[in-house]
Amino acid sequence: MTAMSVELEIRPVKRRDFLFVATRAVAAVGTALATWPLIDNMNPDASVLSYSSVEVDLRPIAEGQRITVRWRGGPVFIDHRDPARIAQAQADDTSPGLIDPAADSSRVKNPAWLIIIGVCTHLGCIPLGQSDQEPRSEFDGWFCPCHGSKYDTSGRVRHGPAPRNLNVPSYEFKSPDVVRIG
Repeated sequence: MTAMSVELEIRPVKRRDFLFVATRAVAAVGTALATWPLIDNMNPDASVLSYSSVEVDLRPIAEGQRITVRWRGGPVFIDHRDPARIAQAQADDTSPGLIDPAADSSRVKNPAWLIIIGVCTHLGCIPLGQSDQEPRSEFDGWFCPCHGSKYDTSGRVRHGPAPRNLNVPSYEFKSPDVVRIG
């Protein structure tokens, strides 16, 4: 066996090589400095962050009443369900007509209070059914007038082109009478 020797050729740095390296380094630093303000500008400002959560006093909401609150610029439906609506929502857990099956207990933290984002999951319309004067679905839920999606008393899609149930926002009960959404 013979030992192989490797000889490294050390050549002097030419002025041209140094200028190429220095120009590329300055260009990289300049690009980073120019892009940082653009990237930082995409962060939400204080007025947007103030809407990141909202607290709602539930005491004025009568049993059977539905209200709409604004959160992150969109509607959130709060439904103070009466025992009949709760029983109907729980009975429909195993209904064969559910497009996006979900148990009512997985959609609520307190059976008396259903809190959902009031935007249809099909194309983003706002479903009707919040007030007694508006049409509701035959499931006593919500009806989207744009394309005919129908939701039940748990916000589950039962009919129409909507692919998913009405979304449930992150929320927590601060007390039995106050809920914090977001």
